[in-house]
Amino acid sequence: MTDSALSSGGYVFKPHERPFLAGSPATPDHPTARKVGYLLIGIYLAVLGGFQNGLLLANLTGLQGHLALTTVESGWVTVAYNMTNALMSILLFKLRQQFGIQRFVRIAMGTLLLANFVQLFDAGYEIELVSRGISGIAASGLTTLGIYYLMQGLPSKARIAGVLIGLGLSQIALPLARAISPALVAGGDITHLFDLQFALSLVAFGSVFILPLPPGDIEKAFEKLDLVTFPLLATGMGLLCAFLVQGRIQWWSTPWLGWALAGAMVMIGAAFLIEHNRANPMLHTRWMTSKNILIFAVTGALMRVLLSEQGFGAGGLLATVGMINDQLVTYYWIITGATLLGLVVLIVRLDVSDLQRPLLVALALIAVAAFIDTRAGLLSRPENFYWTQAMMAFAAIYFIGSAMMEGLLRALARGMDYIISFIAVFSLSQTLGGLAGVAGLAAFQTIRTKVHLMEIGRELSLTDPAVAQAIQQRAAAYNATMADPVLRQASGAGQLIQQAGRDAAILAFNDMFFLIGVIASIAFAVLLANWLYNRARGIKPLAKELEALAAIMGGAKE
Repeated sequence: MTDSALSSGGYVFKPHERPFLAGSPATPDHPTARKVGYLLIGIYLAVLGGFQNGLLLANLTGLQGHLALTTVESGWVTVAYNMTNALMSILLFKLRQQFGIQRFVRIAMGTLLLANFVQLFDAGYEIELVSRGISGIAASGLTTLGIYYLMQGLPSKARIAGVLIGLGLSQIALPLARAISPALVAGGDITHLFDLQFALSLVAFGSVFILPLPPGDIEKAFEKLDLVTFPLLATGMGLLCAFLVQGRIQWWSTPWLGWALAGAMVMIGAAFLIEHNRANPMLHTRWMTSKNILIFAVTGALMRVLLSEQGFGAGGLLATVGMINDQLVTYYWIITGATLLGLVVLIVRLDVSDLQRPLLVALALIAVAAFIDTRAGLLSRPENFYWTQAMMAFAAIYFIGSAMMEGLLRALARGMDYIISFIAVFSLSQTLGGLAGVAGLAAFQTIRTKVHLMEIGRELSLTDPAVAQAIQQRAAAYNATMADPVLRQASGAGQLIQQAGRDAAILAFNDMFFLIGVIASIAFAVLLANWLYNRARGIKPLAKELEALAAIMGGAKE
């Protein structure tokens, strides 16, 4: 069955032009000019999908000041985006299957416009929460839409690269947003960001209607039990996101966090229990809990934890030594370039018969970069991190593309019904891995800071001549503004304590870099041993999946 647009114009699609999957557009033989148009729009939409979140992350501090938010409230803004973004890919996939690609386009564009239109009113915290929640939905739809447009613009043999390009461009958008944000808010007015987001969404809205996607097949996708499973999953994921984000802000001993985690486990567990016993499940829990898929999910989550070294680790240390966004523009341009380079190398060097090799390269780069960063100190500046963070950025995109390809191959080899299960495993491992990485590293860094501060404190004694001299030197700076010598002495001591706190934080970041380096090294050694064993025995891990996929593709062509 097809959606209504399929019969418009009287064009009958050839067998090789038919959509491979219900809910996806057909792939007719376009003239060159139209292919270029599809390609340009695809690039724009893919970048825009990641750009929305990038602008939020880059300007969260400015947004907090603009709306007079507490740290806890700004954390809820992050939760609002992640809780909707984590699972919307599942719902949108079913929407495409049930109602067709054209309705999906209208939903994606409508949510994007709504999210950015609401922000224009600058109506306060509650509206910002709603806007960010809608943005999470829109971002998920935009990335998929960008991939579809890219596939229309690429030659038939290279269409699979459209998936990797779309995913990669959404990742490039994150450092790109940080690189251009200082120029956008140069006057201190964060509403310029809201204006830009709305303008970009208008361009996207116009583009997809000027050059629409070809129609595709539809089929019945929703069942009554989906109305039970999805709300349970969504609520459970929302509670889990709240636990991971607010845990590091309010600290893990806060009583309500335990209830949130318990509620998340109960709701997610109930959803999986329902799916496990359904005749026609939305999520194939037996496949999702099989050995290979569990290894795939854990590896993906672990990589996101390790890659948190870039955002929380290096970024946090630079903030500790006093660097602000204006001083990090070149730093983020370099990360953007390294991410783009990683995407190009991934596409050129991708070998579906050996998808472990990119993961090995990524782990090696992460380990080397993390160990180099352990030399950071009070005088560290962005240029000290150019090479190491470029390595991290390259590793991030090099890994995620090959990981997505592995999961996709495993799902397609089992059948089209397994695509939703793959989407769930991949998106959840990436979202939760990223949030858990920041949460875990933040907890480690906080604990290590306290340990180092206690060690430094034991060495700070007023009876020590060096300490007394340091206090006097700092107190002397207040001679012109404070007449009371006691106040000057107290101010000098306060400055020394602040310096000790900053030194302790830097030492804790170095401990964190070392921990990441050790974990990445262990993971590299284990994976390398497995890879060498497979090569020595002539074992090809994805051989069965590739054979099954070739059979499916051959049947589809016939």
